[in-house]
Amino acid sequence: MGTNENKQVIQTNFAELAKGNGEPLLSSLADDVQWTIIGTTVLSKTFNGKQAVIDGLLVPFREALVDGHIHIHVDNILADGDYVVVQGHGIAMTKRGVAYNNTYCWVYRFAQGKIKALTEYLDTELVTRAFG
Repeated sequence: MGTNENKQVIQTNFAELAKGNGEPLLSSLADDVQWTIIGTTVLSKTFNGKQAVIDGLLVPFREALVDGHIHIHVDNILADGDYVVVQGHGIAMTKRGVAYNNTYCWVYRFAQGKIKALTEYLDTELVTRAFG
């Protein structure tokens, strides 16, 4: 896949996530994906493999939010070859009653048509405040 196809995958993923549909994202992850959340928060680590992402990040995160997902607004998408970069911001509320309105930069690396690696940059202080 080329730059335009990779960018389209990400655009589709975010459009579907906005509707609460995470299946396109899951389908686009390589089985051996590495998803890294930067920092030293309770969420910060590298999740190795699609199942680790689901079990260790997505399910617990969804369970911690009032309506089960973050309402993401994409500000910019830049693509070059195997890389797609997304700037965005999200709005959510935790079940603990803390607003979780974060800003993000996601750097995706594609290989063989799948997301092979993802690095997520975000406001780590807000993560700590919202999730401990």
